[in-house]
Amino acid sequence: MFLEEYDVIVVGAGHAGSEAAAAAANMGCSTLLVTMSLQNIAQMSCNPAMGGIAKGQIVREIDALGGYSGIVTDKTAIQFKMLNKSKGPAMWSPRAQSDRMRFAEEWRLMLEGTKNLDFYQEMVKGLIIENGCIRGVKTSLGLEIKGKTVVLTNGTFLNGLIHIGEKQFGGGRAGEGAAYGITEDLVKAGFTAGRMKTGTPPRVDGRSLDYSKMIEQPGDVNPDKFSYLDTTKPLVEQRSCFMTYTSEEVHNQLREGFDRSPMFNGRIKSLGPRYCPSIEDKINRFADKDRHQLFVEPEGWNTVEVYVNGFSTSLPEDVQFKALRSVAGFENVKFFRPGYAIEYDYFPPTQLKHTLETKLVEGLYFAGQINGTTGYEEAASQGLMAGINAALKVQEKDPFILKRNEAYIGVLIDDLITKGTEEPYRMFTSRAEYRTLLRQDNADFRLTPRSFEIGLASETRLRRMEKKRDESDAFVNFFRETSLTVDEANPVLIEKESAPIVQSDKMFKIFSRPQIELEDILKFEKVTNYIAAHNLDREVVEQAEVQVKYSGYIEKEKNNADKLNRLEDVKIPADFDYDKIKSLSYEAREKMKKIRPVTISQASRISGVSPADVSVLLIHMGR
Repeated sequence: MFLEEYDVIVVGAGHAGSEAAAAAANMGCSTLLVTMSLQNIAQMSCNPAMGGIAKGQIVREIDALGGYSGIVTDKTAIQFKMLNKSKGPAMWSPRAQSDRMRFAEEWRLMLEGTKNLDFYQEMVKGLIIENGCIRGVKTSLGLEIKGKTVVLTNGTFLNGLIHIGEKQFGGGRAGEGAAYGITEDLVKAGFTAGRMKTGTPPRVDGRSLDYSKMIEQPGDVNPDKFSYLDTTKPLVEQRSCFMTYTSEEVHNQLREGFDRSPMFNGRIKSLGPRYCPSIEDKINRFADKDRHQLFVEPEGWNTVEVYVNGFSTSLPEDVQFKALRSVAGFENVKFFRPGYAIEYDYFPPTQLKHTLETKLVEGLYFAGQINGTTGYEEAASQGLMAGINAALKVQEKDPFILKRNEAYIGVLIDDLITKGTEEPYRMFTSRAEYRTLLRQDNADFRLTPRSFEIGLASETRLRRMEKKRDESDAFVNFFRETSLTVDEANPVLIEKESAPIVQSDKMFKIFSRPQIELEDILKFEKVTNYIAAHNLDREVVEQAEVQVKYSGYIEKEKNNADKLNRLEDVKIPADFDYDKIKSLSYEAREKMKKIRPVTISQASRISGVSPADVSVLLIHMGR
């Protein structure tokens, strides 16, 4: 039934597992993807969307590295928006509504078309661990499958418990059973486990809604896409989302069910996502607010099922139904299924290395919600990195680690293993200190060459990136070398209420003014002639604009990153004895003994380690 031994076994086929399996297989490793249901590969368990603030940057990074998420999203999108366009480009974040059924189907088809990848449907109930090394997995049928490395991407399935009001039952997702046995094996091996909670809103029948009472939310007029490859195209047709609001009446009806809420009666003891709270949590925590936004999101092109974003809840189904019928546009709503909360096991990620390999068991990797994260994008990026590093380990090559100034993925993983998390971790642009460098538009510049070096990104992808980079650099140099006369520049400058020039000046200097936008730059004949002569596409033009307008900020951030990266070069031995350094604070000693930072830079980011502690370490190591 199976190979004698696989290079990589991936357990779970959600977003993390799918990316892990694809990466390992595409790097030439014999890979087995084991899942409880092959019909639910890459299922969108919660909202039918990819991307968003900071999350969109992650999807672009996955694509730049050679992952599948961006391609699948482009092929199955029903709407595209670039968020935060009113702010600087470091904040621009792509987001797409997806067709839920087509998204899962496209993922499966892409995986089935991937060489070196086998599939098997069954529950993994245990791990084969010998002498501190992973040797394979055990299934519910008693089969033992041998593997040199194993990547666990179990999502919300480990001892999953679903809550709807006072009812609770085992499950990893609505309509699917929980997974048992893996947690127990890991705890026996010495791992620390915890519990987390997440929730989801009710799904409703779109035919029962009155959209005339809601605010339409259309996609962008000129939609972009996620993947840098030419194999996907921007949307020509889009479906609108809609927005409506709760009210004080809705809140009062929800409050009537609080005594039966598992959140408030003590049944749920674990922490849920801070930045995506349930509706009952919102009206409890923000009692001064008389209404909250609800986003009405279609689940696909041809289905009537609708996702009610913002109404996540674990209240009894009758309370959910009564309250939702008081929302404008939902007066005659029909439910497809109620919302619910789910508790599941996770493993504090301080037990991992930067490669996502566990410190306790060699060859065992964790990715996704098992590490305490929330979100498809966060999970997919971890799966990609775990799959890459599992493959590199089998191939006896150096690990692949992204620094904080190289990718949001680097920030995510460093935050998890250095700081840990006690609540579901979600990525935000504010978590990245180098966000001007980590823009969504330049992920291919940052990451495709590195991925090509390890054998994941294709040569086609690399050559396309190089062409885009060369064309945008040449366009920027054109701005540096070409001047505008007073007569050419001033009409546009005066129109934009920017100080007119008194003598000819370089385009670069004029275009770097904050008042001048791309549409203004394209008013100059010299610019449009250059674009036409060199057949530049919009992607290249926008890239050049960003480099011109934000060159000062970008250069400053690069310098700051270079200074801090010097601390990355100061390695700390794996067996370093912190107890011998009496001048370290007690808290710093305890935290560093637990996390075992690899470099001085990582040590400096541990909560409780002060600058004075870092100085002591540097002096002790001859710096």
